[in-house]
Amino acid sequence: MVRVITYGTFDLLHYGHINLLRRAKELGNYLIVGLSTDEFNLLKGKKSYFSFEERKMMLEAIRYVDLVIPETCWEQKVEDIKKYNVDIFVMGDDWKGKFDYLSQFCKVIYLPRTPEISTTKIKYDLKEIALTKEK
Repeated sequence: MVRVITYGTFDLLHYGHINLLRRAKELGNYLIVGLSTDEFNLLKGKKSYFSFEERKMMLEAIRYVDLVIPETCWEQKVEDIKKYNVDIFVMGDDWKGKFDYLSQFCKVIYLPRTPEISTTKIKYDLKEIALTKEK
């Protein structure tokens, strides 16, 4: 069995997230998602629209995802790779090079992002829509 792991916040779930999860799952048989907790997001300077539990519920409903685990800090990745016998670590290519140090524990792959969509773009577009409606 080939185990794959990826990490993220997965807030405002969109088709770019689904593309990433589908492509990650295609690399193996079992996909683990490390989901950033609300507390960890605050440390990263992020505030999610949906709570950890809500985001976890959505991820667990996606057929590509086999297991969702909490991501509480940057440093836990090595521990997770060992604990879950991970063969492949996957992230979007916007993180290219940042996790190369994990290659001593498993294969590291950076997948291309879906270029026209992101949570940041959705938040920006919604803000623009709201401002337009106020005028």
